Amino acid sequence: MQNKLIIALDLPDKKQAEKLIVDLEGVVDFFKLGMELGLSVDAHYIKNLVGLGKKIFLDYKYHDIGNTVENAVRRAADLGVYMLTVHGEKQVIEAAVKGKQGTNTKVFAVTVLTSLGEDYAAQYGCSVKDLVLRRAAYANDLGADGVIASPLEASIIKTQFPKLEICTPGIRPIGADKQDQNRAATPTEALKNGADYLVIGRPITQAPDPKNAAQQIIKEIEKA
Repeated sequence: MQNKLIIALDLPDKKQAEKLIVDLEGVVDFFKLGMELGLSVDAHYIKNLVGLGKKIFLDYKYHDIGNTVENAVRRAADLGVYMLTVHGEKQVIEAAVKGKQGTNTKVFAVTVLTSLGEDYAAQYGCSVKDLVLRRAAYANDLGADGVIASPLEASIIKTQFPKLEICTPGIRPIGADKQDQNRAATPTEALKNGADYLVIGRPITQAPDPKNAAQQIIKEIEKA
């Protein structure tokens, strides 16, 4: 069940990230690198983590013209990144899928950020659920491997697009503060709704004992 848990390395510098990775040795080997840490690391750093047997989820949410996205994804795939995110409409997803061809890297399309709610979706003249499904349909039709979606929409995505893998941020153990997550759920709820991967950051990274916090969440995943 360890391969379902992704630790978000949303930390201010590489030194703190390295300490956490060491602290979690033998418990978690799947880590998300996002924009907060992004400028602190380089290609060599990512490739080194991959060489040490770590799975890397590169959460840079690529959104640009097709050629730029295609080349960026191809470069990430060359480093051995396990999965990465793109954020945009059809042409962005299409370019990313083209860029990862011939590699094992997975492309996940962001649907609606878990910090956003109905006010955001109203700009598109629909509900959050409808907007998520619209973007999941793009991902499915264009050959993406999966989508980033909240645990609350995981079930309906899995029902309509069973081939898509679902990675869910906004995971909060029972009793944890939701903080800036608007559409959150517990690990058990997310898995029962069809999530394939759970991204957890602060409940582990800010815990007094991150290793113990991760172990408790893994136990919950196993029960679910």
